[in-house]
Amino acid sequence: MDFKELEISPELKDAVQAMGFEKMTPVQEQAIPVILSGRDIIACAQTGTGKTGAYLIPVINDNQKNADGKIKTLILAPTRELAIQIDQQINGLSYFAGVSSFAVYGGSDSSSWDSQKKALQEGADIIVATPGRIITHMSFDYADFSNLRHLILDEADRMLDMGFIDDLVKIVNMLPAKRQNLMFSATMPPKIRTLTAQMLNNPVEISIAISKPAEKIFQAAFSVYNPQKNLLLSHILDARQLPRILIFCSRKTTVKELDRQLRKDGRKVESIHSDLEQNERESGLLKFRNKEINILIATDVLSRGIDIENINLVINYDVPQDPEDYVHRIGRTARAETDGIAFTLVNEDDQRKFSRIENLIGKSIRMVKLPSSIGEGPVYDAKHPKSSPRERGGGGGGGRRKVRR
Repeated sequence: MDFKELEISPELKDAVQAMGFEKMTPVQEQAIPVILSGRDIIACAQTGTGKTGAYLIPVINDNQKNADGKIKTLILAPTRELAIQIDQQINGLSYFAGVSSFAVYGGSDSSSWDSQKKALQEGADIIVATPGRIITHMSFDYADFSNLRHLILDEADRMLDMGFIDDLVKIVNMLPAKRQNLMFSATMPPKIRTLTAQMLNNPVEISIAISKPAEKIFQAAFSVYNPQKNLLLSHILDARQLPRILIFCSRKTTVKELDRQLRKDGRKVESIHSDLEQNERESGLLKFRNKEINILIATDVLSRGIDIENINLVINYDVPQDPEDYVHRIGRTARAETDGIAFTLVNEDDQRKFSRIENLIGKSIRMVKLPSSIGEGPVYDAKHPKSSPRERGGGGGGGRRKVRR
């Protein structure tokens, strides 16, 4: 379906065309007409499927028709980085439509707080906010949401994973009951269903299958014991001296330990995790973008909603807990039709999680033999992968021969 066929304002059609949008993505084709009709929706769609445009286009169209100088839309996002990206896309899409927006997030100085307060007092059509920051503003009397028409939760599953459930419920209870609710989530765990029942009114359900990793990503894995991980990582970094390498760990404690070790080895590295102040996170990202450093270590806070171009190599130091996070992680490379490499270090406890990744993407990931200097790793059997101490039972992966490392 073409954007020209939509019943939206001419100004918004001009903006869509100016931004280079032509054909709708599947989530846009399914969601936009439903949102234009005023229905609530719950959509399962990952980053990169066009979901931001799926809700922004109809919401901007409605804001344009109901211009009154008041806040009409509240978009909640899990991270400052994603909030900024959404706000930037609003600026592009509303260029000809005269719809205003403002991003509200933490980790800023007092002048930013004052600017946010002014926007909430005087009214911007669309407010994009992180839950923690907006709830602080809402605890005062100046934030006026009495004219709110839309509440949008972007990456709802990530917000719940980050512990925002109580904040979300509190925010919802402080908003007008009569509103349109739009929820977008990359996954649909039971806790999302619970939140949906609390928030949404007879929603239309939309499910877009998770896209597979780009074909240009070379994917490989190593079966290792934990003590071998740092040795193997050093070997990879020495062999692949690339300008941008992104390393994912599942825990912030691992990020901190790895940061210290790589710095001790004399490598140019920065790390991103939830214990850092926002200005520290931004500083690390800026150094990585400007190629002042070539290695960035992060938790999954960076796997979604961050668009860093020309990442040459992604290393999964830990296998992600959620198979879909693997797709998000390695999707940071091979963007815009470029080539990319993704390596995963699989210890004994992570074998079952790794087999689930193979099931999800529908293919076996090549197991590479460890360098002789590192020694042999554990046996990986895709048909009968070992589970972690916290896992009991469950299915296995697709068929592949045993590999001894």
